[in-house]
Amino acid sequence: MNEFMRVAKDLSEYNLKTNSGGPFGAVIVKNGVIIGKGSNHVLANNDPTAHAEVMAIRDACKNIGSYDLTGCELYTSCYPCPMCFSAIIWSNIKTIYYGNTKDDAADIGFRDSFIYDIIEKLNKNESVDALNLQCMDREETIKAFNDFKNKSDKTIY
Repeated sequence: MNEFMRVAKDLSEYNLKTNSGGPFGAVIVKNGVIIGKGSNHVLANNDPTAHAEVMAIRDACKNIGSYDLTGCELYTSCYPCPMCFSAIIWSNIKTIYYGNTKDDAADIGFRDSFIYDIIEKLNKNESVDALNLQCMDREETIKAFNDFKNKSDKTIY
């Protein structure tokens, strides 16, 4: 077994003992060295965003002092959910190795397919019964965006 996937697997198995969250673990590697680790802490932190991949990204960013994880690899015990995929993309990780499939996650009760269905409907401009999504007060909220657009010392990330 790959040494980094073994760490991700061990983190997921440890979570079964602690009841911190689901059986998920992840590590982030740069130049052959682990720079971040995470396991699911949704229950322990009362935080629905505390998935293993997100926790590993937070840990890695803190450890290297940057929001940019370009050149890093992610090893995760399970195919990332849509939220985690978004965090992975925003952090600039381009290589992902996963153990269990999204079907395996569904088999143990995790509902990622529900989110994929919503995203598909939104991409087709179809209504989504599960969400009440409405644009409001754009004429006011756009002001900060326009100021940012015109800002000469902005940082795009």
